Amino acid sequence: MDLTRSPLAMPFPDMPKIDGVTLRVARARYKNWDRCDLTYAELAEGTSVAGVFTQSACASSEVELGREHVKSGSARALIVNAGNSNAFTGYRGREAVEQIMDQVAEHLGCASTQVFVSSTGVIGVPLPKDKARAGVAAALTAEPCGWEDAAKAIGTTDTFTKGAHASAMIGETKVHLCGFIKGSGMIAPDMATMLGYIFTDAAVEPAFLQEMLSAANLDSFSCITVDGDTSTSDTVLAFATGKAGHAPLSSWDSPGADAFSAALSDVCRQLAHLVVRDGEGAQKFVTIRVSGAVSDDSARRVGLAIANSPLVKTAIAGEDANWGRVVMAVGKAGEPADRDKLSIGFGGIWTAREGLPVAEYDEAPVAQHLKGQDIDISVDLGIGNGRASVWTCDLTHGYIAINADYRS
Repeated sequence: MDLTRSPLAMPFPDMPKIDGVTLRVARARYKNWDRCDLTYAELAEGTSVAGVFTQSACASSEVELGREHVKSGSARALIVNAGNSNAFTGYRGREAVEQIMDQVAEHLGCASTQVFVSSTGVIGVPLPKDKARAGVAAALTAEPCGWEDAAKAIGTTDTFTKGAHASAMIGETKVHLCGFIKGSGMIAPDMATMLGYIFTDAAVEPAFLQEMLSAANLDSFSCITVDGDTSTSDTVLAFATGKAGHAPLSSWDSPGADAFSAALSDVCRQLAHLVVRDGEGAQKFVTIRVSGAVSDDSARRVGLAIANSPLVKTAIAGEDANWGRVVMAVGKAGEPADRDKLSIGFGGIWTAREGLPVAEYDEAPVAQHLKGQDIDISVDLGIGNGRASVWTCDLTHGYIAINADYRS
């Protein structure tokens, strides 16, 4: 499959090392390709972990075991396989995951519950145990690598590697957060819709890390969509090694908790945006801002109805200022709305206000805005104070081409 780099691609950032995290990659050769397709992150003893996982009823064994293991709050390692999602593979798939966990746990001298595994790729093919064992063995003894190599190894239809970082002050101590993510298609907000990993040298109690990650997810990963399809393997994990040396954050009363939470939310939002920018076939990055809803949750659902509409997305691809399609999407959302109070705009220009087209509306500046790569859609429901932002991309012929021959 020949994948052209997305025109919305961003360069991989220069990210600092995180004390307590060692990254390695290897070739498990899950597919017939000449590239690294397994990433291994070794984590220092005492590392806290938190996670959010897909709500799919057909989740992979990796997700099922991850949900259980994250309850312990402790992590020593992460393995990510690319090229095979190992989902819908029954007991054979679960055995393959348990084999990887046991293999890494034996190497590190830790409990298998401290080893987290993710897999991404084709659904319905059991992860080959022999390739997994050989790939893990190679990774365990490989030379350490950098963030970009680790991010590149977990990609499938991704056209560019995706990373983000931020920092925060906890008292007198500066802590760093670095993350990488994969995702391009099968992206719809039912938690996370991709595989993402965030690492920090901050000291954070597991329960509080989970609380902050769950909150950050609601305004980032759960506010993006490419195609309305939720993956069986969605996982976002956050690891806190505690190597920065400050007193652990345990609640919102801990000094520096707000600053760290803001940095975590920033990294999550950056990573979420990068996934949309690499949406399969995407040519335009679309921000949908909904205001005037009865609640923030309602605003988010309205925004997602607009973002998931093929008619809206194809209009954006065709650079057509068809605000009637936005009206349609608002109406079908199943959320409170009043036709006669609804306002819609593009690029900061209102095309309709309070249920009527704007008098003497000039479409020229709106059409010019739609020719750009970054598109803004504003919707004011006019019935409350709820607001939300949702991010998506246009729907092009490229999406069909990529997914029509995905397994070839």
